[in-house]
Amino acid sequence: MEEKSIEVLASGPDESARDMSRDTGPKAGIERDLAEVLADVMSVEQVSVDSHFFDDLGANSLMMAHFCARVRKRADLPSASMKDIYRHPTIRSLAAGLADAAPTPVESSVPAPTEVVRPASTPQYLLCGTMQFLIFVGYCCLAGLVTGRGYEWVSAGSGLSNIYLRAVIFGGAGLVGLCVFPIVAKWILIGRWKAREFPIWGLTYLRFWTVKTLVHANPMIFFVGNPLYVLYLRALGARIGKGVSIFSRTIPVCTDLLTIGAGTVIRKDAFFLCYRAHAGRIQTGHVTLGRDVFVGEKTVLDIDTSMGDGAQLGHTSALQSGQAVPEGQRWHGSPAQRTEFDYLSIAPAACGTVRRAWFGLISVLQVFFLYVPLTVGGAYMLFTEVPELGSLLGPDTVGFTSPRLYVDALVLSLALFFGFIVLGLALLFTVPRLLSLMVKPDKVYPLYGLHYSAHRAIARMTNLKFFKWLLGDSSYIVHYLRGLGYDLSHVEQTGSNFGTEVQHETPYLTSVGSGTMIADGLSVINADFSSTSFRVSQASIGPHNFLGNNIAYPSGAKTGDNCLLATKVMVPLDGEVREGVGLLGSPSFEIPRSVERDSRFDQLRSGDQLRRHLSAKNRYNLRSMGLFLLVRWLHFFVLTVLGLAAVDLHGAFGWVVITASLGLALVVSAVYLVLVERGIAVFRPLKPQLCSIYDPNFWLHERLWKIPIEYFHVFNGTPFMNVIWRLLGVQVGSRVFNDGCLVTERTLATIGSDSTLNVGSKIQCHSQEDGTFKSDRSTIGVGCTLGVGAIVHYGVTMGDGAVLAPDSFLMKGEEVPRHARWGGNPATELRDAPYRPAALGRKAELNPLDQHAQPAGEQGRPADPPRRQRRLRRRPDRRSTAPWRP
Repeated sequence: MEEKSIEVLASGPDESARDMSRDTGPKAGIERDLAEVLADVMSVEQVSVDSHFFDDLGANSLMMAHFCARVRKRADLPSASMKDIYRHPTIRSLAAGLADAAPTPVESSVPAPTEVVRPASTPQYLLCGTMQFLIFVGYCCLAGLVTGRGYEWVSAGSGLSNIYLRAVIFGGAGLVGLCVFPIVAKWILIGRWKAREFPIWGLTYLRFWTVKTLVHANPMIFFVGNPLYVLYLRALGARIGKGVSIFSRTIPVCTDLLTIGAGTVIRKDAFFLCYRAHAGRIQTGHVTLGRDVFVGEKTVLDIDTSMGDGAQLGHTSALQSGQAVPEGQRWHGSPAQRTEFDYLSIAPAACGTVRRAWFGLISVLQVFFLYVPLTVGGAYMLFTEVPELGSLLGPDTVGFTSPRLYVDALVLSLALFFGFIVLGLALLFTVPRLLSLMVKPDKVYPLYGLHYSAHRAIARMTNLKFFKWLLGDSSYIVHYLRGLGYDLSHVEQTGSNFGTEVQHETPYLTSVGSGTMIADGLSVINADFSSTSFRVSQASIGPHNFLGNNIAYPSGAKTGDNCLLATKVMVPLDGEVREGVGLLGSPSFEIPRSVERDSRFDQLRSGDQLRRHLSAKNRYNLRSMGLFLLVRWLHFFVLTVLGLAAVDLHGAFGWVVITASLGLALVVSAVYLVLVERGIAVFRPLKPQLCSIYDPNFWLHERLWKIPIEYFHVFNGTPFMNVIWRLLGVQVGSRVFNDGCLVTERTLATIGSDSTLNVGSKIQCHSQEDGTFKSDRSTIGVGCTLGVGAIVHYGVTMGDGAVLAPDSFLMKGEEVPRHARWGGNPATELRDAPYRPAALGRKAELNPLDQHAQPAGEQGRPADPPRRQRRLRRRPDRRSTAPWRP
């Protein structure tokens, strides 16, 4: 297959489009100007004002994005966005739709803020990194000291019962210490969080980073969905009422600024951090939720946002800073706007304080008397009962130069690693299926009981990431998901039916139709939750669909056959069933199902060509799977060597060797994974592609996606992350702040100096639609800001100082001018004056929602907050001995 870059393949339309472009001449005025710009983009003499951009002219979304960028650079033309293109797919209709819009200046319709943020100096940046390193070393020393003393005390026991008792005591005390330490550190280092802002890389930021890192490393994250997690947030300063259920694993950091009323439910993957990074500074602000509020899955609540009593925010939605949902209203979209759909359709159940207390108590007993002894005592019994390992506990040290250490590590790592794979598969295919007999479809059960425990165990076990990481992006993921319980009886093998990131509430009520392909980031929402009850139900994805990245697909979705669900789309739950169309945005609107460029490889998807190419892809994927099993096992082997060496040398060096092993494990893991990725690409950068999914260039991308980059998350918020990125091939400038941004194709991304990248943001330099794969370079200019949960697609250029709002989707080929503010899904220029958080007005002592938080309407325009919420927020610090109730 001929390899061509995307620039070559997308340079012009087909011949039929060229002939049709001469049918009709453009009219005067704006139609003529728009037609001239489009003809120049398409490299033709002229285009008809009545010809459909996609169906008649043969254009594609990337070409039309370039058209919009050129229109925005014309001061005499109104600004056009991709949403305008899809809504008005001819020159004549587009001109009519834009007729009332004012001409847009080349730079931006909204002037840049008058306050210029001064970037941190390089010495300050390096000093912060040094202090972060010393804090990490100190934490490792403390962990090594406690682990060493505890290890010695447990090993002094005799007999199984005595060792078990000591393991319970030491493990329980260690667990309590790990949970309490971040709480104590927060109150000592910060006290109460207040609405304010401070520069990144300064001393205040260092305290912020320390608390944030400790809070995220707290074992209480495993109690998400448990009443104990609510108690943990209260201990950190959050004001949370009775009967609140939180299922999101995204932990809020500035907890004193979080207020949640009684009976509220927050679904998984929701961001409510109470802080954001913006233009080189950290800004903290309030998030206030009233009583009986519903927050959907994959949502973002920016700082200075609120929701009144009984309000709802749908899935795949966002409240931008300054927005407030009035009492009893239902909103969805990004930015959110009013809707009439009821997202909370499940009936309540009896679930009082006593039930929640018993569930929490039983969870604690399980941890203290089962999981902790198995972990602590089991590790010790492994050394004492296995003769080959027991010699390591003796007085004589083996040392790193002894072959016996490596032989023991080899045997132990092989047994544990591949034993986990075999036993894990056996358990995953049997235990959850037996537990599923306890949870009947469409039946309402109370939370925090036996049925909820069974559902929770099913979700946790079947969402194990390892096997989906190993088998995803290949034909073999189909067999794995079918074994879990997915209804895939009619699936046609394409070799890329599912990506590596697929999650669900229950696999036994998930079905996917024939010929459907799903990219990464799918979350099947086939369980409904209230603050007191839950219910599982069937979720069915129709045949011949294509689902892009980062999609929440709920049960009852109004999509049928042959649909294209674009990246980050909000799947519709009301209206008629959509068939034969594409859906884009949040709220979603219809776009063409496919264009000519995406169908050019369709001949490879059937008949003998499919069988031949699929067979070749399967062989390549098998080699990739074998390679990464070897990669993961070698990594585990190295960590096993370090662990056994620490045990062996502990008698001579004490807790110091444990501290050294922890730090060395982190450094070795980072260097090892960097070498693996660069070695797979033969130390060469990737090139832009437009090819079939049966092209080896695409298979190389799939192989690189299997690099377990989650190990790098520990470096988020530190200068060391920029070092890692440079080693991985990212062209990154100086003093870039990365709070958790993911870059999928590292060598195709360019990030300018002093840029600010928030948690959950993503620079995705590729796209797959049906059987076509596209990739291109994306450039983030100097001093840019990517908001929480924002996605930047391939072929994008952001000018210096540009801002992309939280939860936005910047589509392929877009060009954002310097200092412009864009937002929304899909992202367009934000014309309103930028919202100024209360912290910037030097009024941090007041709740900013009292002054600024207002409903945003369809255009993000404020209005007054609900009176009852304002009364609630006037006394955030008025405490009494009685339980607080909002």
